[in-house]
Amino acid sequence: MRIDYNIKDKFDFGLFLPALFLFGFGLAAIYSSTVNNVIAHENFQKQVIWGVIALSLFFITYSLPANLFKSIAVPSYLISLGLLIAVLLIGKHVSGSKSWIMIGSTGFQPSEFAKLGTILAIAAYLSRNNTDIDSFKDILFTLAIGVTPILLILLEPDMGTSIVFICIILIMFFWKGISSFSLFVVLSPAFVAISAIFGLTYFIIALILVLIFLIVFKKNLFFSASIFAFNLSSGFFADYVFRALSPHQQKRIQSFLDPMADPLGSGYNTIQAKVAIGSGGLTGKGFLAGNQTQLQFIPEQWTDFAFCVIGEEFGFIGSIIVISIFLYLLLRILKITYNTKDEFLSLVAIGILSVYLIHFVINLGMVVGILPVIGIPLPFISYGGSSLIVNMFMLGILANLYRTRKNYT
Repeated sequence: MRIDYNIKDKFDFGLFLPALFLFGFGLAAIYSSTVNNVIAHENFQKQVIWGVIALSLFFITYSLPANLFKSIAVPSYLISLGLLIAVLLIGKHVSGSKSWIMIGSTGFQPSEFAKLGTILAIAAYLSRNNTDIDSFKDILFTLAIGVTPILLILLEPDMGTSIVFICIILIMFFWKGISSFSLFVVLSPAFVAISAIFGLTYFIIALILVLIFLIVFKKNLFFSASIFAFNLSSGFFADYVFRALSPHQQKRIQSFLDPMADPLGSGYNTIQAKVAIGSGGLTGKGFLAGNQTQLQFIPEQWTDFAFCVIGEEFGFIGSIIVISIFLYLLLRILKITYNTKDEFLSLVAIGILSVYLIHFVINLGMVVGILPVIGIPLPFISYGGSSLIVNMFMLGILANLYRTRKNYT
């Protein structure tokens, strides 16, 4: 009994087992979607191998001294920037983006590793003192840390991963204790820019809302006018950014607004994903029995659209089980984050939570058609060695925080 108590006290099974179950569902989805695919039939075996490597890395990370993570924050960030630069020079084009570095027949995505490097760097900077972040110097420096990899990723171009980085920065800002006005200054330009993409009416409404908030905050006239002018310029700049996107990314955004505008092109995946999930019914068609999956209506369904396999073959019940496991895992991470007394480690934990949360929300939004298709994998489920290894490494950090939680009480 004493041994069991010690194990539970040092190892968080509530963190590890949900991730393991999700990985199991992912393997089932990958096997089903590739078993009849001549080109991708080896992906299941590859994912198993990546899984073994990722699990080994999880336990190694779990056993490291917790103070090691802060010492590697700056080096890991600089290395990740170096890899992002390298991929622009020697990377391989995949699906319209130059985001892969190939080593022989094996490739990896530097942007996946850059997520953790950026989280560690931002956490190290924000935790250098125990005060809330209110000065614009701190805000600008933090934004510089986060925006630098974003700009490099946009050059690939990879809009989906860039959005994940933006959300990481905002959530870490919020957790640090940024003032409501400072958060408004950070968020409002993005809100106005996105509104401008949807049309002039939405752009004008967004500007009116910004003006109302500026009046409510009651800052001096010159400062408020400067912020309003910046928001105005961000809206006009949005059109330039949209035109700078690659044609396939533009079509994905347009198909999100109206999937039927190009049902055989950019809107194809969204339409077929809805059909696959909807046809699963309550209990699903059965493992290896999904028509959409086995007839390969969705290209490379084992990656970003792996959840469609679950929805079609395991039905509503299987989908709810997967979603429930995800939600439980996210809440478990939030509890660890809240109970972590060391500010740096707490910021790292909320950064990791934001990665899982944003991927979860965007991926499910893509497959049910309420968000544009921007190439975001589902953590622990979608095929991909880089994603799986980084996700398990981050989970190992969280497990490490649970193991060492009493060191900071």
